[in-house]
Amino acid sequence: MKKIIALLLVLSLVVCFAGCSEGGTFGSSDTGTITVALDPEAAPITVENFIKLAESGFYDGLSFHRIIDGFMMQGGDPEGTGMGGSDQTIKGEFYYNGVYNTLSHTRGAISMARSQDFDSASSQFFIVHQDSTYLDGQYACFGYVTSGMEIVDEICENAVTTDNNGSVPTGKRPIIKSIKIRTSSSTGITYADIKIDYSAVTGK
Repeated sequence: MKKIIALLLVLSLVVCFAGCSEGGTFGSSDTGTITVALDPEAAPITVENFIKLAESGFYDGLSFHRIIDGFMMQGGDPEGTGMGGSDQTIKGEFYYNGVYNTLSHTRGAISMARSQDFDSASSQFFIVHQDSTYLDGQYACFGYVTSGMEIVDEICENAVTTDNNGSVPTGKRPIIKSIKIRTSSSTGITYADIKIDYSAVTGK
């Protein structure tokens, strides 16, 4: 009888290791990938900076700390406050900063966040939920989501915020698990695969 109980215990552990999430509850982690096609022709400095940070693992484990339904979701701040960044800033590649960039902030655009200083962008970026073309010429758009907009919808429409600025409490933030960069051998287009754990938003 003891041998049977021991065997059942071992089998239950095997099942858990095969299917449990990091939290220990089977199927509790809600993760997905948002794929973005990067445009180095429109914003070469911005794309180079983003790729460098992604490939170094800078973004791994960071969160989306600011989310506004119908507008955007913003992340990539190591401090998680909206005030942090990497160890360098880059030139803002947009019209009002003397750079010809025709990319528009339509649904699915990815763009760099910044302060009032045009050249203050560093690591923080945002993904546009719904068309926000009034940002055109003022922020450096550098690509568009090609798959995973349903994840952006889910996050933006269900995020818990504490103020009108879209501040998300620490325990309720989507987490960037990784950003992997790849280039298509057939088209030459470079993509960023942003893997996100958004279980804190959905409660799953």
